[in-house]
Amino acid sequence: MSDRPHSPIQDPRVNAVIARLQGARSRPSGAGPRSSFNSRDPHAYAERGFSIHPEQGELIYLLCRGLRATRVAEFATSVGMSTLYFAAAVRDNGGGTVIGSEIVPAKVEAARRNLAEAGLADYAEIREGDARKTLRDLGGPVDFVLIDGWPGEGGPSLAREVIEIVAPQLLVGGYVMNDNAEPDYLAFIRDPNRGFVSMTLPLKGGTELSLKVR
Repeated sequence: MSDRPHSPIQDPRVNAVIARLQGARSRPSGAGPRSSFNSRDPHAYAERGFSIHPEQGELIYLLCRGLRATRVAEFATSVGMSTLYFAAAVRDNGGGTVIGSEIVPAKVEAARRNLAEAGLADYAEIREGDARKTLRDLGGPVDFVLIDGWPGEGGPSLAREVIEIVAPQLLVGGYVMNDNAEPDYLAFIRDPNRGFVSMTLPLKGGTELSLKVR
């Protein structure tokens, strides 16, 4: 059982890995993609996971269960925290695949180890490389997409570029969650001509949840 008393996930193996990752979460002062630390190269943070928080993951799990989701995608996987919630949901729905994208090889390996430890390795496909390439073909329509990648600087954000790639592959009635609130991403997803309705949730300082309606 989870140490979060109302967690919807009841599998102790999954909850143990989530608890370990959450307990190991560390972010030294001045380190991170939005800080003034001297590197904005994601490879410089190969030992650090920048992941969603459990309340976001629990919402992902519930929404995917409600959708009966069987194929979902995420950018970026990092060490696999979000992947655990997705994979638990598709497994509990009867089977499916999480397609993850992660550019840092060490994090790809960490995510795979964490999924194996949780007993979920068979439900995830982690693609190593640039999400603008790895997510271009998801192998069929998807029910849910998480966009939580590295905030870029200058030009369009990676979130904006990735949503333009994956939005056509998302089923009507499917969801997109965004964690970093990149302004150009929000401009895209809130544009009524894009086919989404959207709201900001009070999770982790602001989480954008969007539903594809056409």
